[in-house]
Amino acid sequence: MDLNLDHLKSWIGREESASELLTPSLAVRFYATFDRTGSVAAGAEAPFMVHHCLCQPVVPAAELGPDGHPKRGGFLPPVSLPRRMWAGGAIAFHAPPRIGEMVARRSTVDDVSIKQGRSGTLCFVTVTHQYSSDDRAMLTERQDIVYREAPAPGTPTRTPAPAPDGVDRREVATSPELLFRYSALTFNTHRIHYDLGYVTGEEGYPGLVVHGPLQAALLAQYAADLRGSKPARFRFRGMSPAFAGTPLVLHASEADGALKLWSATPGGPVAMEATAEW
Repeated sequence: MDLNLDHLKSWIGREESASELLTPSLAVRFYATFDRTGSVAAGAEAPFMVHHCLCQPVVPAAELGPDGHPKRGGFLPPVSLPRRMWAGGAIAFHAPPRIGEMVARRSTVDDVSIKQGRSGTLCFVTVTHQYSSDDRAMLTERQDIVYREAPAPGTPTRTPAPAPDGVDRREVATSPELLFRYSALTFNTHRIHYDLGYVTGEEGYPGLVVHGPLQAALLAQYAADLRGSKPARFRFRGMSPAFAGTPLVLHASEADGALKLWSATPGGPVAMEATAEW
């Protein structure tokens, strides 16, 4: 598929801003989704990784594409490749958001590039999000989005090696209810996370796909639990899809002062790898 890289690069520098009140009800729903507890009183520190639920794009239903994403060509460049996934990112935490604050997010398209991978043409779009409240910076996040071609019918799939075991491990149930709740919290209408007929019939996956940022949140929370404090920096990268209905095992091992983390289904390959630093 031909892509006009010069045209796509004209989106570099484009900005988008949004703001949202961090309400107690959002914090309650976030804690319930992750089976965690915490204060939701005004001024209390908000749940860790709740920022992915704030200031999300909102478009009318008529402006959604066939995959459930907003149609191409608004804030993000109009990449014509049909499959879009969150490939990974990096977060620098400055100050925790608090219940009752008005949170602002300023997003900027930083780069657009095209590469050739095993599955064909890949287009990477890099976006930086700045979260703040008044003049207080909360966090900076780089988001890597990848667009790719749909695999041709009969294309053989490679079988990655099974993930190793970490020194520490925690098993998480990835039920359809968990995916539905997380999609609702983040206002994410990507159909691969809730529409079984679409994801198996149109995209060829064997089941509902566990969200990348959901896995990132689970790994970041696990890192904070293991160390007893939230990391200052967190990087993550999707490696292979994980599917609902199969337990997701979170792994962690110390490495040069940092914590290396990864998720995988039992006997399966690494789904997401991450690094937490304090």
